[in-house]
Amino acid sequence: MSVRREAPQQIGRLPYLPGLDGLRAIAVVAVMIYHANHEWLSGGFLGVEVFFVISGYLITLLLVAEHERKGRIDLPQFWKRRARRLLPALLLLLAGLAVFMVLFRRRPMGRTRGDFAGGIFYISNWYQIFVGQGYTANEAFVPLRHLWSLAVEEQFYLIWPLIMTVLLARRGGRDLTRLAVWFAGISVAISAGMALLFASGDVAATCTLDQRQGYWTLFGRCISTNESLYLATLSRAGGLLMGAAFALVWRPQELGRGAMRDKARMLDGVGVVGLVILGWLMWTMWLSKGGHAFGIRFNTALFRGGFVLTDIATLLIIAGVTHQRSGLGRVLGIPILNWIGTRSYGLYLYHWPIYQIIRLEAGKALTPAQFVFAMVLTIPITEASYRYVELPIREGRIGKSLHEPRRSRPADVYKRRRRLTVIAVITFVVVGFAGVSIARAPNECVGQVECDLAAASASTDSVARSTDPPETGTTVAGTGEQQTTQPTVAASTTSTSSTTTTTLPVDQRPPVAIGESVMLGAKPQLEAEGFTVDAAESRQGKEVVDVLARMRAAGQLGNTVVIHIGTNGEVSDDTFSKIMANLPPNEVKSVWFLTVRADREWIDGNNSRIVALPSKYPNVRVGFWDGFVPGIDGMASDGIHLKTDKAKQTYAALIKGWADTPPEG
Repeated sequence: MSVRREAPQQIGRLPYLPGLDGLRAIAVVAVMIYHANHEWLSGGFLGVEVFFVISGYLITLLLVAEHERKGRIDLPQFWKRRARRLLPALLLLLAGLAVFMVLFRRRPMGRTRGDFAGGIFYISNWYQIFVGQGYTANEAFVPLRHLWSLAVEEQFYLIWPLIMTVLLARRGGRDLTRLAVWFAGISVAISAGMALLFASGDVAATCTLDQRQGYWTLFGRCISTNESLYLATLSRAGGLLMGAAFALVWRPQELGRGAMRDKARMLDGVGVVGLVILGWLMWTMWLSKGGHAFGIRFNTALFRGGFVLTDIATLLIIAGVTHQRSGLGRVLGIPILNWIGTRSYGLYLYHWPIYQIIRLEAGKALTPAQFVFAMVLTIPITEASYRYVELPIREGRIGKSLHEPRRSRPADVYKRRRRLTVIAVITFVVVGFAGVSIARAPNECVGQVECDLAAASASTDSVARSTDPPETGTTVAGTGEQQTTQPTVAASTTSTSSTTTTTLPVDQRPPVAIGESVMLGAKPQLEAEGFTVDAAESRQGKEVVDVLARMRAAGQLGNTVVIHIGTNGEVSDDTFSKIMANLPPNEVKSVWFLTVRADREWIDGNNSRIVALPSKYPNVRVGFWDGFVPGIDGMASDGIHLKTDKAKQTYAALIKGWADTPPEG
């Protein structure tokens, strides 16, 4: 008796699924809203995860379909199709942005050099991890930061066909359900690994020798653990693999036959449930915000289940819209969503650099009017790119026109070719000049606040090196640069006048100002007012204790000390008591503590403790800096730092006025 072997089910060519374009539209709109203003849709970034699931689903369907039709996967043709789909718009974006920066934004060119290279070679995510680019860093002009997700997808497109070729060759296209279980299991394992590696709690904004919580060390650099988990290809492969697993068991052209033939209404309900879950996640989820005590805090729920739940919701929607008689598919396939979905790639590519050009720096929320203006620019650029660049290249129209027999072309065709040739030559020269300019541009500071802080630090580094112990290097996350760190005072800057105060009587010593980056930005103005200044970026309260102990031992403290601390983290009662132990009334007549202002959870608590200090220490008074900030012109966009000379002078004058106030009693 012979046993008949049943041939594997044939997928055939995939039908067009308008509901998936509608899902793409929802995803890209969510991302664009989130990038405009995080408060409008705090979980809009999950639209990227939706794209990952869709990509894993569709690419795997295509690969299996080709294998079942031809018995193999034509890898060169697959990669050629992907290149035609992705490269034209990307190269157009990079070329246009390079020319724009050469003409209008020359200073950040050196800083964006690595971003251009990462974009061209689709390694943006790894580049951003290595240099420590925070996703919401203020002031920096980062018009290509969004390319990290395209890098993840392109790396998937490069590797996944190779994996599928091997797996399908071994299995002959059979037993795909078991393969789907393996893919889903690996996806869950990746998510579990992300949950285990995730650094919960508060993470310092910068990595120093004594603060490594939430950081790995790689080749002497501090690498943010959570930023790496968010950006890395392996950790974000969970969504891609979940989509791939679903593709092996949920084939659109098979749903019209068999058990699922009459289940369209049930699947509509499943899809609606997915939409509700996805909408809830996008509305309630968040990525990161100020920590409870210091630094920043990433969302534990996101890294320990949030991405997986997003994947599941996306699969439920895919299940609903891929049935040929799906009502939900028809709803999501309406013309406006179809237009957005078919152009979602271009919308994603172009919206972010346009946002950056409008707001000039990352991390600054767009106003509603600015958002509308950004859409007025993004939509026509996207449509022109899609109509005149992407489609012609994808469909091979340009190649066909160039290979037409010469004798069949009328005179106007030759004229058009000459015009195109001239345009191509001019474009090549202009873009080439812009590319060379960016490649050779110096790596300069970007943004007034960053430049001021760098200048303030550099102005006293030479003095510090001549008087302090040997330095050790550490990487400051978010800059990709190396900074020197003193064993006791990290990245501090002290006025040169501090080296001469040790021989002066107490009454003749200049007033001392100790603070954070706010004070560091106004260091020249304070020195002009006669202060000895010791300020540092990201300084914590406990560091002030060390600074005061050193200055007290060196005889550098005079009758007046001004302290501005508490912006970067919680300052406890115990820390304040240790600070005041170095400022006894018999040695320092007046100690001024300035209140702080920032959108951080610890600010109110710090200010409450500062306001209570005079009741505990007779030589302490409070300068209410937080009350002055709203009325000061020239503050930076973060509402914390001083941007203009006028704002810095106002800050210095206020401190001078407080310091000159005679002691009470």
